[in-house]
Amino acid sequence: MSVLLAAGLWAAPAYADPCEGALPARNSSFEGVVRYVGDGDGLCVGPAGQPDRWIEVRLADFYAPELHEPGGLAAKHRLEQLVLGQPIRCRAGRRSYDRVVASCTLSGRPLGALLRARGGVEGGRGWKP
Repeated sequence: MSVLLAAGLWAAPAYADPCEGALPARNSSFEGVVRYVGDGDGLCVGPAGQPDRWIEVRLADFYAPELHEPGGLAAKHRLEQLVLGQPIRCRAGRRSYDRVVASCTLSGRPLGALLRARGGVEGGRGWKP
């Protein structure tokens, strides 16, 4: 029975993030309420009920482990607890895939610093200390 349950969980579909908005130009500022957290360093910002205007952000100042790596789910939950439903301000940097790498603040404090203060540990594939 446990083998079947494990197989069912393994086969569970992965859901794509709902962020569909146009990415801002490099060095431009944008702000909004965090509507979705995809992992420990990725989120969507935008107006309620309008995912076609949600901007997908990869945090520039924090590199969380991937979801499937040790600490990945904890990193996602930490970011959700910190920012989901909260207004943030960001400055756009380069693009990475279908998202913008941005420096973001919550109440004027950098998100990376806030995540570290809450016990967030950086790491995972591609992280360079």
